[in-house]
Amino acid sequence: MTDHGHDNLTILDHPLIQDKMARLRDESTSHEDFRRLIGQVAGLMTFQASRDLPIVSSTVRTPLEEVEATRLSAPVTLVPILRAGLGMVEGIIALMPEANVGHIGLYRDESTLEPVTYYCKLPAMIAEGPVFLVDPMLATGGSAIAATEVLQTHGCRDIRLICLVAAPEGVRAMAEAHPGVRIFVAALDRELNDVGFIVPGLGDAGDRIFGTR
Repeated sequence: MTDHGHDNLTILDHPLIQDKMARLRDESTSHEDFRRLIGQVAGLMTFQASRDLPIVSSTVRTPLEEVEATRLSAPVTLVPILRAGLGMVEGIIALMPEANVGHIGLYRDESTLEPVTYYCKLPAMIAEGPVFLVDPMLATGGSAIAATEVLQTHGCRDIRLICLVAAPEGVRAMAEAHPGVRIFVAALDRELNDVGFIVPGLGDAGDRIFGTR
């Protein structure tokens, strides 16, 4: 969580996260191991990103007596950006099995280069609590910005973006478009190359998750 000059960004530098990130970056990592590792990293990151979820006091009865307890006060929704975001879902659901799950699908129009929403299915109560928007890579920021706008049209206000790797260009674009969205990443990489890939990055996350490279 070192100083990086981006007010909207938190870099999660926990040793367990960074160890798994090293293996995710390795080009020799198999598709099977990549899928397993990306879920593990997503779960660890969500644990950090959920530290300030809204809570409420309650009372429960143990086998011995009543005791004051704390519960989440609002439903949490997980929204992966298709398709690569799906690779992060299992690890997060293992941590929060009670979370609702929605999906947003986007593609880039070849003529305008703008993201276009082709699929959107969200829980009815999504605006009632925090939303974790997940995508392994934050490159130009176009998909994350568009997905955030979709969520906002459904009334969402507490939106947290979780990505494994980000480029400074994407972080800046999100800050300009949606300054209230907090971004959590495992790594802030150097830059985008001339074809829009994050470098050093970890390659095409979707291809590596689904074995299509």
